[in-house]
Amino acid sequence: MHGALTKYTKQENPDEQVKIWVSLVRELSYDTEDCFDKFIHQLGEGGGHDGGFKEFFRKMARRLKTLRARRGIANQIDDLKLRIKEVKDLKTSYKLDDVAGSTSGNAAVDPRLAALFAEEAHLVGIDGPRDDLAKWVMEDGNKHGRKVLSIVGFGGLGKTTLANEVYRKIRGHFDCHAFVSVSQKPDTKKIIKDVISQVSCNNEFMKDIEIWDEKKSISKLRELLQEKRYLVIIDDIWSIVAWNAINCAFPENSCSSGIVATTRILEVASSCCPGPDDQIYEMKPLSDPHSERLFFRRIFGSENCCPHMFMEVSKAILKKCGGLPLAIISISGLLANRPRVKEEWEKVKRSIGSDLNKSQSLEGMKNILSLSYNDLPPNLKTVLLHLSNFPEDDVIDRERLVRQWIAEGFISEECGRSCQEVAESYFYELINKSLVQPVDIRYYGKVQACRVHDMMLELIISKSIEENFITVVNGSQTVWGNPQCSIRRLSIQDIDQELAYELILKVAGAWRSMIWMVWKSCSS
Repeated sequence: MHGALTKYTKQENPDEQVKIWVSLVRELSYDTEDCFDKFIHQLGEGGGHDGGFKEFFRKMARRLKTLRARRGIANQIDDLKLRIKEVKDLKTSYKLDDVAGSTSGNAAVDPRLAALFAEEAHLVGIDGPRDDLAKWVMEDGNKHGRKVLSIVGFGGLGKTTLANEVYRKIRGHFDCHAFVSVSQKPDTKKIIKDVISQVSCNNEFMKDIEIWDEKKSISKLRELLQEKRYLVIIDDIWSIVAWNAINCAFPENSCSSGIVATTRILEVASSCCPGPDDQIYEMKPLSDPHSERLFFRRIFGSENCCPHMFMEVSKAILKKCGGLPLAIISISGLLANRPRVKEEWEKVKRSIGSDLNKSQSLEGMKNILSLSYNDLPPNLKTVLLHLSNFPEDDVIDRERLVRQWIAEGFISEECGRSCQEVAESYFYELINKSLVQPVDIRYYGKVQACRVHDMMLELIISKSIEENFITVVNGSQTVWGNPQCSIRRLSIQDIDQELAYELILKVAGAWRSMIWMVWKSCSS
């Protein structure tokens, strides 16, 4: 090992080794892309179609003029080749292939477990929706066929908790019942066997269940449920394919059976409810009064015990939570372990975004929100990270957004569709996956703008920092990003116009990528 990477060979922590290596590969890819852009911009051949003696001299003159640029780019290419070799050697030195193999078997903690075992006394704002949905599932008992209720919404809104409360309330009215989780990479055979183990008490029926294949498991479950009134909760469905694979195991009998499915994706919710008797329930954030009740109850043990000096900062924190129960519970848990000093609460308010990566109290919330991000293909991850350019509560115009994506080079023509059409399909896909919230929906279904939930925006900014995609400067935060990496994009938000101008003049010459200036307070 030699060159600039020598200092990294001393790292002993496997997690740190992986982070360092990924960061170096990312920076190498960015610099390679910059080199390509510079080559195309400075050395791209001109149009010339007349040929002959005149065209020959024109080309020779151009080559002489660009000789210095060619030499500089050649040196950059040699440097990139050296860095590629060093990064490869570093991977060998760290034995990262062995690290990946040794950690692949570690069992991950399901971040939804807490929702399944939440005490009813600790829940706020769920009674009304629970009772309404339970009544809908139960009505016209033993007179109709199977009904499906699909609960859809943004991660952390409490879909699993609501479904579980409906399940607790009405399961005694059914012949058999089951609650199963699907997740992003479903094992259909395991899910079906899990349902069978919950709805059957007959050991003889389940004899040799371990050796059943997927087809036999589905056939046995259909046989088991054919003449029974059943209630099944299918939690966290991520794709239509997964729903179709599981749905075929539940027979369409005439016993008023019910299925409750939860998902973050509108398209999946619609697929679960094709019939006229089915219903889609869209989760809403908690109201301000319910948010305050949950927040104060978690910290002070009572919703009426908040000292006056904490009221203002509490409202600011709750505004950032945006009615998201998971965020309220996580941040109230963080504050409960801090000294009850106003300055400490102000510090938490200012650092909620950065604490997503540092605080164990917020780890569960980050994991829940990250599930949606991690499920995205690379092209959608890129356009989602671009939303960190926009301040909190900003209403983002659709046409403006898709033009920026195209200008940044994030969009390519696909299957005969123009860049504009592809970019708009990405916009609607983010809405479909509940990652952004539609605003100003016209009568013909066209969405004119969108908004990003504050907690999702914090996650997007956190991911942007990890990817060195963007650096954010705003009125309450210092520059976010890795100081050892080049700044690729800059977003300036909510700061004084003169200060922003000075900052741009000071650093613009050192940044090779486009600088995005976004601030709400200085629009003049």
